[in-house]
Amino acid sequence: MLDLLHTFLAVYRAGTLTRAAESLGLSQPTVTAQLRGLESRIGQPLFVRGARGVTPTAAADDLARRLDGPMDALAGVVGGLLGTPGPAGRTLHLGGPAELMTARVLPSLAGTVEAGVSIRVRLGLADDLLAELSDGRLDLVVSAVRPRRAGIHAEPLYDEEFTLVAAPLFLSARDRADVHELPLLAYAEELPIVRRWWRHVLGGPPPRRAVLVVPDLRALRAAAVAGIGATVLPRYLVADDLTDGTLTEILPTDDPPINTLYLATRAATRDEPHIARARVALLSQARLW
Repeated sequence: MLDLLHTFLAVYRAGTLTRAAESLGLSQPTVTAQLRGLESRIGQPLFVRGARGVTPTAAADDLARRLDGPMDALAGVVGGLLGTPGPAGRTLHLGGPAELMTARVLPSLAGTVEAGVSIRVRLGLADDLLAELSDGRLDLVVSAVRPRRAGIHAEPLYDEEFTLVAAPLFLSARDRADVHELPLLAYAEELPIVRRWWRHVLGGPPPRRAVLVVPDLRALRAAAVAGIGATVLPRYLVADDLTDGTLTEILPTDDPPINTLYLATRAATRDEPHIARARVALLSQARLW
């Protein structure tokens, strides 16, 4: 019965019989037979089969919630008895936002690569990446939102601080005190990052629509450096620019808006050696970011 429950949980987490079979080291017919055997013993279906995978029933959701902790704890005991392999030769599937991954995350994993771990990176939005983590397609995700999915473990990684910046020559031609008249550069039409800074620091919404919209913080930084307008960016992305005078901070405050980024893993795999190596590296390096 324990083998059947282990197979069920693998299918539940992977979302397809094929990926579950690969993770278990079994053939797909064996996984199918074990799943049918479990459904027969409990007297109800656990999954609805479809062309792109399996969809859990309400009974499967309930069973997975009850098994999550105990099965992971048992796997940890077994791993301890058998000895833990090293990280060399393993592949880490990593996801996160393009800007932070480029500027901070990937440079922090140099030691992980030196330890023999290969890394494959997926850039994208948090919800999409967390779905891939749940499905077993990713091992580790840097998420801009706190994950609230069954079987996902999340820990705070880094508080990104936002600041309003522009090029000095751009500001010298204007009255920087009248911040409401500045042409704005934004990540999206709704000005989500700019709007958050404006409400937090100035107590109201920004007064105008953006003159430039591009969904890439690195592109917004380049546009600000070129003197096109003012924009709100995470401080890590413009720290060197502020130091060397390429950009100037407008209305600096001791209480800037922040956004907490989380490091998310599947509870069942977070202690695998290549994943644990990357987790420890990122958590230790994030204090220096």
